[in-house]
Amino acid sequence: MPPAEDAGAPAADIVLDGVTVRYGGAKAPVTAVEDVSLSVGAGEFVVLVGPSGCGKTTLLRLVAGFERAAQGDVDVRRPVGVVFQQPRLFPWRTAGGNVAFALARHGVPRAQRAAKAAELLERVGLAGMAGRRTWELSGGQQQRVAIARALATEPQILLMDEPFAALDALTRERLQEEVRSLADATGTTVLFVTHSAEEAVLLGSRVLVMAAGPGRIVAEVPIGLDRGAADVAGLRATAGFSRLRGELAVATREAAGA
Repeated sequence: MPPAEDAGAPAADIVLDGVTVRYGGAKAPVTAVEDVSLSVGAGEFVVLVGPSGCGKTTLLRLVAGFERAAQGDVDVRRPVGVVFQQPRLFPWRTAGGNVAFALARHGVPRAQRAAKAAELLERVGLAGMAGRRTWELSGGQQQRVAIARALATEPQILLMDEPFAALDALTRERLQEEVRSLADATGTTVLFVTHSAEEAVLLGSRVLVMAAGPGRIVAEVPIGLDRGAADVAGLRATAGFSRLRGELAVATREAAGA
């Protein structure tokens, strides 16, 4: 069963109960994840870490509605937005046009889309760049457009599948700060996938460690850091961060051998 909800805690936005996902035909099925239960409270920033093939992305896709469970129950209680590892922008549209497309799908009237798209781009640090073509944007800027496009549908739950993995270190650090600040400011619930113990500690309020063969959750690491006004560099310099990163790195290595 998923963890019991604390009477004083926010209601859960995501609940998985005994979930199993299989691929392939009936003669040779492959079990991607097996008997996974988890609960993500409203406003939580939960990170999934683990080795390749442990089912992190499968769980994210399950919550997004892109996959179906062979067994178990999936309960997602508020609207969802998804940010993938690659931005997946429409190359024939401008930055603003990509966001406006999502706004149109969300039912925003045509007359309001340009202003709303510009507002969303400004929120992710791209003020004045609505008219830029995708090939005029850096990788980090393209990923910001993808985040703005996800926010266009006003999700209360944001699913992020290694969104910064392909970026340079400086851009990754900036976007880590922006995503965490955005989540804090809006109260958005975030389920985030990464291979990096450091990124998990920087962003998460709680980290779930997964093992493969088949995919399952084998450890949970609460992240009780006082972020306050500290930026990423300042947070990295704290003793608490170093301790948690080490603890999570050990748990991830153990999971890889599990």
